[in-house]
Amino acid sequence: MNRRQSLYSLLGLSLLSLGGHRLASAADKAGPRLVKSRAEWAKLLPAAAYEVLFDEATERPGSSPLNQEKREGTYLCAACFQPLFDSAAKYESGTGWPSFWQALPAAVATRTDFKHILPRTEYHCSRCGGHQGHVFDDGPKPTGQRYCNNGVALQFVVRGAPLPELRT
Repeated sequence: MNRRQSLYSLLGLSLLSLGGHRLASAADKAGPRLVKSRAEWAKLLPAAAYEVLFDEATERPGSSPLNQEKREGTYLCAACFQPLFDSAAKYESGTGWPSFWQALPAAVATRTDFKHILPRTEYHCSRCGGHQGHVFDDGPKPTGQRYCNNGVALQFVVRGAPLPELRT
């Protein structure tokens, strides 16, 4: 393959991946989007959370204290505080990241991610667009899904405690 063919192949892959970057329609059902500049988010969030939420980084497996969280409660987007998961849907997947078999209705939006060549389903907070993780079809019943979440992209609020107001 010559240089021109390589360039066209890369361009084709880039265009293919751009086509998958529209967030799925759950974002449209969730209500108004929260839009902030990257600089505004960087001022509000710890560096590790910002890198995962807005640079789409991945935290090291096993590094989140939320892996061991067993109390009943709600898991929120660490950026905008929108509720994403109920603790009743959390389970131990053995992956080293907090995992859930179901998100709250209209809480997340998905898109196809080609960063590792093969397509994966990436999901984001439907309100602020903050990257949470990837969803796979190897989870437990009843959904068969595994929402594999970065712990630094979440905040946990124990059941009975007030949820923080949504960030504006």
